[in-house]
Amino acid sequence: MSNKFIREDVDFYSDGTRCSAWLYLPAVDKKCPVIVMAHGLGSVREMRLDAYAERFAAAGYACFLFDYRHFGASDGNRRQWINVKKQLEDWNCAVDFVKKSDKVDGGRILLFGSSFSGGHVITLSSKRKDITATVAQCPYTNTFATAGSLKPKTTVKTIPFLIADLLSCLTGYHPVMIKLGSAPGEVAMMAVPDYKDALKLVPENTTFINKVPARTFLEFVKYSPCRYTEDVAIPIYYAVCAKDVLAPAKATIKCAKRSGKATIKEYNCGHFGIYVEEFFEEAIADYIAFFDTVTA
Repeated sequence: MSNKFIREDVDFYSDGTRCSAWLYLPAVDKKCPVIVMAHGLGSVREMRLDAYAERFAAAGYACFLFDYRHFGASDGNRRQWINVKKQLEDWNCAVDFVKKSDKVDGGRILLFGSSFSGGHVITLSSKRKDITATVAQCPYTNTFATAGSLKPKTTVKTIPFLIADLLSCLTGYHPVMIKLGSAPGEVAMMAVPDYKDALKLVPENTTFINKVPARTFLEFVKYSPCRYTEDVAIPIYYAVCAKDVLAPAKATIKCAKRSGKATIKEYNCGHFGIYVEEFFEEAIADYIAFFDTVTA
């Protein structure tokens, strides 16, 4: 643990369910702006988001990094359940909780989301009036762009699992699970060539499970954060991965340009490359510089 910050275990509640968070506090004698953070599709906070939080905290920012309900260290009986509406509720509850803390500067709330949660922070930034600035990293923005990245073979193979999972709803929560990440052509939410790079982000002894209910595909059908980008009035940093298959760069940039105070930068890597090594170092330095500017 760095002597530049401390990390505390904190619980908050979303619709009556306990959510687990880590509160990072810089070792300074003042209240600092706080960055609220959560991971992407089906992931947990240990999958390199803690590395971002540590660097933010060392740079003088408090961080509030949480697991969604039904994932990781948070409660929720329906494990691995991905529901956009409920995840946005978790975000709102996290922001409302931490802004009241006497350990942070609740008047300067920042957001950081990556991949699917990159889309969530776009949505939140368009709707909440208490957010100072946002970083959306390799954000999911466009349903059609993401769907176009999957091979037709994958879609065809998935249909029976989706139907079976929806039928299972008639008898309660007995989900038909599919892999979250796998090779192209396989039955998975993210059947992409670089899926192994995603699995490399998983540390030993973590709570990550490489499965989600097949019904998760329907969440993409009804959710496109790009429809909100033009309503984002605060400074927002779009980190775009130039070789991204899951969140294609061209579609992301087109959406990002609709935001009035957008900063857009491309990183020459794939969707999962920005979490590690030189692209992580480049990106985290850019994010800190961005937050330093907007909170000065």
